[in-house]
Amino acid sequence: MDGDTMYTIGELARRTGLSVRTIRFYSDAGVVPPTRRTEAGYRLYDADAAARLDLVRTLRDLGVDLATVQRLLDREVGVGQVAAAHADALDVQIRTLRLRRAVLRAVAKRGSTPEEIELMHRLARLSDEERRRIITDFIDESFAGLDVHPGFAEKMRAALPELPDDPEPEQVDAWVELAELVGDSGFRASVRRMAEFQAAELADGGLPDGAAALADLTRQKVEQAVADGVDPRSDDARPVVDELVRAFAETWDAADGAAFRRDLLHRLDIGTDRRAERYWQLLAVINGWPVPPTLTPLFEWFIDALRPRVGEGG
Repeated sequence: MDGDTMYTIGELARRTGLSVRTIRFYSDAGVVPPTRRTEAGYRLYDADAAARLDLVRTLRDLGVDLATVQRLLDREVGVGQVAAAHADALDVQIRTLRLRRAVLRAVAKRGSTPEEIELMHRLARLSDEERRRIITDFIDESFAGLDVHPGFAEKMRAALPELPDDPEPEQVDAWVELAELVGDSGFRASVRRMAEFQAAELADGGLPDGAAALADLTRQKVEQAVADGVDPRSDDARPVVDELVRAFAETWDAADGAAFRRDLLHRLDIGTDRRAERYWQLLAVINGWPVPPTLTPLFEWFIDALRPRVGEGG
């Protein structure tokens, strides 16, 4: 395509691989106008027009719309500016495709129903801001009007779901489960009770020093009891209950008796909910953090062992 050689639309089509119809469309749109016409009115194109057509085809293959192509050819915008804008657009498309792939893999793994597939797709394609809003709305409702421990509130608000651009099926599953969990009225009511209890406790002076260590002590003692096959309702569970209750009473500077055991059981009942533990585990999966161990069953064992022995002690 050099020199003064002129090409008809048919010749140009054979050389470029584009259809005659497409070249005619670009010509009529003014994107690649003919260099001149024959006396019979047929369009002829020179080497510059052919090169312009090649550029148009390349830009269109990259997804650049025709109006932008025209502006680019007319030097109204720069190539770098157009390339950057379309690279950003491709990033969005790639992210969307990755999410769809992750959803499909999750669907294939769990054999979802049509309703579950729709829910998974709808939740997975939410923006980061929309995902965060679902969680922050849940937190706002849980703490509304309460003076809870600032460190706990900050921890809740800082731990928000950040689904990666290329999530694993497990992360999609976790996000769908988390969205369903925070939308569950029973779970919301349970977390609200925890927040109200914490607010009342904070107003009464807060937790005593050493309270945090009690969780680790409970875990150790109950893990051993479970490993030994001790039924929480059996007589073999009584020494474990007595030892743990004494540790709690000493930390709270109280006497082990029926009243203290009732209060302790009430505290454990409010603070022990598998769904609350699952909330943090799901966040960890979504965000790629280490998943916290499952400890709630150990506290449930302690509750089951303490309940029939509330009237004992002293």
